[in-house]
Amino acid sequence: MTSAVASSVLVFLDPAYPDGRIADASKPQLMATDLGATRGDGVFESLLAVGGHVRKLQAHLNRLGTSARALALTIPEQEQWRRAVATAVETYRETHPAANPADDEVVVKLLVTRGVEGSATPTCWVQASPSPAGSRRQRETGVDVILLDRGYDSEVGERAPWLLLGAKTLSYAVNMAALRYAHSQGADDVIFTSSDGRVLEGPTSTVLLAHVEKSDDGSTVKRLITPQLDSGILPGTSQGALFAAAKKAGWDLGYGPLVPEDLFDADAVWLISSIRLIAPVNHIDGKEIGEPALRKQLTAELNELFAGIE
Repeated sequence: MTSAVASSVLVFLDPAYPDGRIADASKPQLMATDLGATRGDGVFESLLAVGGHVRKLQAHLNRLGTSARALALTIPEQEQWRRAVATAVETYRETHPAANPADDEVVVKLLVTRGVEGSATPTCWVQASPSPAGSRRQRETGVDVILLDRGYDSEVGERAPWLLLGAKTLSYAVNMAALRYAHSQGADDVIFTSSDGRVLEGPTSTVLLAHVEKSDDGSTVKRLITPQLDSGILPGTSQGALFAAAKKAGWDLGYGPLVPEDLFDADAVWLISSIRLIAPVNHIDGKEIGEPALRKQLTAELNELFAGIE
């Protein structure tokens, strides 16, 4: 048993328990014949609770529903998930109080499987766990990444929707294999490209890049860009929220299509996700991205915007 498992809180969505049924995370809870375990047939979401507040909960619930519909899964109503999330976070914080308010972060996962084979009832639960130390470190120090071909062209999501490229499914073996390969090459993370040369996403993150230019009147124009969603990538809840905040702050916004050269030419590149938040990319395939001072400045600006997101 790992310490992460021992300190996790599990809350199953159960009609007999309006606020969710708390289960012992140190003991087996899932049937060996559950299709989530045997086939990875299910969907999930990962969220971050800071100071007891679960960030972007509505956006994640909406995306969970979209992913479930893509898999023809019928899941509980959002209010049931909200109550179970509240139970999980409150229980975790009561049993594992943070020694420092700055460390009061809880990773919250919403999980759905198709259920036990032969049953028509999905298995649904919420997991609350400690925030990984590595995620915080990468926010502060940045990451080195490599580009990897995902093996599909950028139009396959529309041509073959059964590949579920825009859904957040439990079938993450390929994503994890890509990360292990990156680590074996001395890198921290990956940015996937399509077989026709488009920039896509990270295994667990959305890609952002920025350009800073001077306009004709001498003012500074900052432009934030992300790949096109129709290229078969997962719509990022963090990217969407940050774009909304950046637009209010006067940033210009853009959506691909992007090619690797756009990353190398950028003033800054980031990987953004709900748990790690905004991680600046220091190098791609060994090449430094932008100037360190400007990258640090832009990262600080985006972090300030992101901190105000509910």
